[in-house]
Amino acid sequence: MSRRPLHTSSPPAASLRARLDRARVAAADANTDALLIAPGSDLRYLIGQAGGSFERLTTLVVQAGDAPARLVVPKLETPGYAGVPTGELGIEVVPWVDGDDPYRLVADCLGTPGRVAVSDTMAALHVLALRAALAGAEQTLAGPVLRELRMRKDATEIAALRRAAEAIDRVHARMGEWLRAGRTEAEVGTDIAAAIVEEGHTQADFVIVGSGPNGASPHHDVSDRVIEQGDVVVVDIGGPIAEGYNSDSTRTYSIGQPRERDVIESYAVLQRAQHAAVEAACPGATAQEVDAAARDIIAAAGLGEFFIHRTGHGIGLDVHEEPYIVGGNDLPLEPGIAFSVEPGIYQPGRWGARIEDIVVVTSDGAESLNTRPHELVVLDS
Repeated sequence: MSRRPLHTSSPPAASLRARLDRARVAAADANTDALLIAPGSDLRYLIGQAGGSFERLTTLVVQAGDAPARLVVPKLETPGYAGVPTGELGIEVVPWVDGDDPYRLVADCLGTPGRVAVSDTMAALHVLALRAALAGAEQTLAGPVLRELRMRKDATEIAALRRAAEAIDRVHARMGEWLRAGRTEAEVGTDIAAAIVEEGHTQADFVIVGSGPNGASPHHDVSDRVIEQGDVVVVDIGGPIAEGYNSDSTRTYSIGQPRERDVIESYAVLQRAQHAAVEAACPGATAQEVDAAARDIIAAAGLGEFFIHRTGHGIGLDVHEEPYIVGGNDLPLEPGIAFSVEPGIYQPGRWGARIEDIVVVTSDGAESLNTRPHELVVLDS
């Protein structure tokens, strides 16, 4: 099968500039003098390039107020940032070479800040060295500041999430090519991973093929277990497309008619729960209300103890990001917030089932970006 061409557009400089400006305002609102952004998804969100995390410090310094952002980066790694429109973004590149003290360079950029926020995933060796160089500053996490920006997707981001969802839907549509009795989960997983790339992703980020009793483990991977006639199989797959935005979708299959007698009735409960959660997602509803919409239906059917995880998670440049659709999260939903809706029922030692779509909150409800049917898919063996 020929590989589909990958969409390679990235946010225009004007969009990135707007994100940097919003980050400055968000830092000020959080009484934070500067954000220190390490390579990763936060950096990609702000400048269009994720970079790489190595033993040498790379950090984007974004100060509250009007000061220009500065990219402190090893000189030998500057070619990797050649595509960043630093001039249009007002970013000053501050290269350094081995023998320089990059932490002192950051301190020199900032003067005497009272509070700085570092990336949640910045390596400890950099966090501690920055703490020493900025001894007078309180050090906090940048995640709580940036998540307020990243949770609310703009039209460009939603379009990328839609393309990712369409690509993973095409993989699920082909599941009958690989999933059958007599093959191992690992063999099926290898074929699925190849198809994820064929259908438009840059890589397969995760492939879960949970057959029979393995399906009762939500974070199962693949194994050498041979898939059997009558098995229920949970297939949870996803990965990034070229723009960096991710897919994540789960469907449940049966190899012939399910062997376990309670599957059909329980699966019908799961369908109702997933549908109710999507219907509950709308502006003003809270994350915990969406979780409750699914959980209450499963509990009412006497299956509550078998739904052992949250109903969903935010998605974007990371597969898992804010907001989390879970009890206790009273965050009101707003248009542009994207997340998974993925209730599951897991019968230990026997079987499991999950239905997962990515949804985006709209002005009056929520749109499911995944459009594959939710029924238990019975495949010929």
